[in-house]
Amino acid sequence: MPELDALLWLIPVALIAGCLDAIAGGGGLLTIPALLWSGLGPVEALATNKAQAVVGSATASARFFRQGAIRPRAALPAMLWTCVGAAAGALLVQRLDPSALERLLPFLLAGFALYLWRSPRLGDLDAHERLSAPLFALGVGLGVGFYDGFFGPGTGSFFALAHVALLGYNLRRATAHSKLLNFTSNATALLFFLPSGQIAWGLAAGMALGQLVGAWIGAHLVLRHGAALVRPLLVAVSLLTSASLAWSQWQGG
Repeated sequence: MPELDALLWLIPVALIAGCLDAIAGGGGLLTIPALLWSGLGPVEALATNKAQAVVGSATASARFFRQGAIRPRAALPAMLWTCVGAAAGALLVQRLDPSALERLLPFLLAGFALYLWRSPRLGDLDAHERLSAPLFALGVGLGVGFYDGFFGPGTGSFFALAHVALLGYNLRRATAHSKLLNFTSNATALLFFLPSGQIAWGLAAGMALGQLVGAWIGAHLVLRHGAALVRPLLVAVSLLTSASLAWSQWQGG
């Protein structure tokens, strides 16, 4: 498929994905299959996805930061461990098949979604933290960062749900901090994909424009509507990601 023809539909897909990512995560559910359908191989699709997604996560992070929804000092340890995890994941995926990791993810995402859905007040207000900030930085930053470098779809949802369930953040604040960590993992993984030559830069540049617009819209909606918007979308995206990964495994099996 000629690159220009592909961009005519990849840019709108990236716009929708950028908006979805800024609100609840899960944009990779749209962009990675779209890149595969455009003719890229699996590692090429993952690398190109990082090159365009980093623009969306940067845009959303900047919007949240300007509105005072992010505390950079509090997030710094998790950002550092996220860098380490994403670097390891990006290096490993270029050598191994990521399908083994997929088997566990549908159950994790479905469990998180049901936990959030069954706790109707969870995430509306800040609550007591259940895990210390250093342990959160190590466990969640390293673990989810590795996953994002290695595979990716649902990373924003994992980060947001972890902030709510483990640090007691409300959903608005959790979403803002999850975008900062998502940007960190995207940017780090991209750096480690660069030497591979696997990035389709023409597609990535066009999709980045869509991400820019979509992420700004999504961040604006989060700041305006908070938990009333984030909760149902986060539950829906988590369940859809779980179903999509489970379906892919069933088809592959």
